[in-house]
Amino acid sequence: MRRDDVPKRLAEAPCPDMGSPAAVTGLKLSQRRVALISTAGLMHAGDRPFSLGSVDYRILDAEDERPLQMSHISTNFDRSGFAQDLNVVFPLSILRGLELDGTVGSMARYHYSFMGATDPQQLEPAAGDLAAVLAGDRVDLACLIPV
Repeated sequence: MRRDDVPKRLAEAPCPDMGSPAAVTGLKLSQRRVALISTAGLMHAGDRPFSLGSVDYRILDAEDERPLQMSHISTNFDRSGFAQDLNVVFPLSILRGLELDGTVGSMARYHYSFMGATDPQQLEPAAGDLAAVLAGDRVDLACLIPV
């Protein structure tokens, strides 16, 4: 794909209508339990990699010492930021610092990654499942890190 073609292609891409967002009040940030959700196709070393069109997610355990790997499929995806600093696609160390200084109430042990470059409508069932998992873990703030 040529660089000049990207804006036109994106401008003409169909987008699903998600309706009006719900506006709710909630706890102060310093009282919230936070989890990260990345679309970088991350997984722990040795876990099942993502495949083309994957519509599931991987669990990223903050206490798992195995390194994180990226199995993002898109040929147009630039992995250089990930290679230099994991926080570009998964800011876990930043979130840990925010927990330590009291900016956020607590950090969830489990975080999640989807493989981007997938039709969002196809991801909806897994996203619904993940919402229930997050609620069960008492997560009341999920930060989406789109990649």
